[in-house]
Amino acid sequence: MNLHLTSTIQLPEHKLRRQVIDLCNHVGKPLLKLSTKDYVDNNLGHLVEQFDGQAGLVNIEVFNELQHTITGWPGGKPGVDDTYRPERAQPYPKRVIVFSPHPDDDVISMGGTIRRLMQQHHDVHIAYETSGNIAVGDEEVSRFMHFINGFNTIFANGSDEVIKHSYQSVKNFLRNKKPGDLDNGNILRLKGLIRRGEARLACSYNGIQSDHIHFLDLPFYESGRIEKLPLQEEDVRIVQQLLAEVRPHQVYVAADLADPHGTHRVCTDAVLAAIEEERLAGAAWVSDCRVWMYRGAWAEWDVADIEMCVPMSPEELREKRNAILRHQSQMESAPFLGNDERLFWQRAEDRNRDTARRYDDLGLACYEAMEAFVEYKF
Repeated sequence: MNLHLTSTIQLPEHKLRRQVIDLCNHVGKPLLKLSTKDYVDNNLGHLVEQFDGQAGLVNIEVFNELQHTITGWPGGKPGVDDTYRPERAQPYPKRVIVFSPHPDDDVISMGGTIRRLMQQHHDVHIAYETSGNIAVGDEEVSRFMHFINGFNTIFANGSDEVIKHSYQSVKNFLRNKKPGDLDNGNILRLKGLIRRGEARLACSYNGIQSDHIHFLDLPFYESGRIEKLPLQEEDVRIVQQLLAEVRPHQVYVAADLADPHGTHRVCTDAVLAAIEEERLAGAAWVSDCRVWMYRGAWAEWDVADIEMCVPMSPEELREKRNAILRHQSQMESAPFLGNDERLFWQRAEDRNRDTARRYDDLGLACYEAMEAFVEYKF
């Protein structure tokens, strides 16, 4: 079983597109305004020669390539010619699995696309690959414990001995916890429960049914430390079981390999290895499935790499923010915001707006924001 597939991910070459976009950025012009002189002066005259000596034909070729990446129908638009669309029209509706390494990467990275898929009546599943429990601050546990204690007082007259004992046990642990101490099993389970609740709220906001929310709790993550355990076959088997059950036409995976703690890379390895296992086992669904890679809070695809770009209006961007904000434990108090002082919703909006700006600078349609994807080739 190949457990290191992200090391073999090959980005699309798109050589012509890449050269012409670099030229646009260098001379400060949109695509359709590049002249033969621009090409010749920057040692790209051979590109013009390949298009019958007409710079305009080069420009149009690359312009059309990028134009065809833009779609408001990430699941494919039924009943239309899909020759130049990034996703096929049929089957419709599609079964979709969005794999989210942590319980908020789905809405941070592709919240607008998820809402669009739901609005267009696709069968969308969200699979949270890890519990995300180490990224919850102790104060969040205290807040929920106060609520539980109050709930017990109001509705059970404080008579539940299990709750009283557990409350005191957790309270004592947190009171005596010193910097650098690891959480015990109960605290980790409570923190995981908090993140599950937030994920359910965000999914509900996006219209996703509870039976389409999957918490995989992959074992590699449950070290209780920042450093994770190695990916094992059991992690892959858990993912493979969900894939075999849903038999998706579309899979979305995190390719945010800049994730400083490596969780995204391991989660993507698990998904790609599971798909490969299904393919080797002869599962028919694999041949009719496309895998789309997204990036998240740390980086975005280069425009030359993008193969599907989903635009958002100002209202749609606000709806994406609202879903991210359901993950309250990951706002100001989140332990792993990193060196970037922006909150996750701010990073997401800045990134999506920047993608739209880059398309606009190249002379394409000007949108408020865009979410970008690259197709993974088996």
